[in-house]
Parts: sequence; structure tokens; C-alpha cells
Amino acid sequence: MLNRVILIGRLTRDPELRYTTTGNAQARFTLAVDRDFTNQQGEREADFIPVVAWGKLGEIVAHNLVKGRLVAVEGRISVRSYEAKDGTRRWVTDVNADTVKFLEPKGGYSGSKNDSSFGDYDDSLESSGDEGLDEVPF
Repeated sequence: MLNRVILIGRLTRDPELRYTTTGNAQARFTLAVDRDFTNQQGEREADFIPVVAWGKLGEIVAHNLVKGRLVAVEGRISVRSYEAKDGTRRWVTDVNADTVKFLEPKGGYSGSKNDSSFGDYDDSLESSGDEGLDEVPF
């Protein structure tokens, strides 16, 4: 079986960093990924895909990426369900990131965070494994 996904898109907002009860970092963000075709009005549409980065990768993502930044994400699709407070079953689908690559040089976007700490860094950031996959901070 194979569960791999590669996405290139722009962050729709700054990543949200949380920690699980055991202290594991979790960064959540959404990527806007353009579709290859236009609609009937000639406009290009996008898909908005939720992404989760765990551990050290999550901390790096949260501290260095901002809304509008172009990135590549490699990971796997995760589908889980939970029971909401009203008793209904809810399903959640997101991408668990294994690698995040910054695709724009420093200053190539209009972000709100100071990114001088990583300069023109354009290398892959990789997760060290499946840290926190059993922990969902709801």
C-alpha cells in the first residue's frame, strides 16, 4: 500500500503552533493549491488543504513560515473521526507533513514575521518520524 502526497501551494494564514499534553509540538496550517484548469468564467480555482507538522518540524514551520509563503509539502493523508460534543461523528482529513521545503528566497513574499534567522535557506525540513500521531489536541 502507498499513501504519499506532494503539494505545492501558499499558506492561507500563519501556522498555528500547539503542544500536546505530553509536550509534543504540532503546527497546523492550510495550503491553497491552484487547480490545473479554469472554471466556466475563466478563473482559476484552488483547493484548501489542511496540513499538520509534528515535533521539531512543526516548531520550525511555525517560527519561519507566514501567510502567503510558497512551500512544498511531502507527507501522507490522514483520515480520522471523533465524536463531537453534540454526539455526532465528525471526520477529519489532513496531510501529515514529513518534509516541508521553502520555495521562495528571503523577501519573496509579504509576510509578517522576521525571517532573517534563516536567510536564503532553501533546503528540506524533515520530520523525525511519527511523533504525536496518536495524540489529537482537541
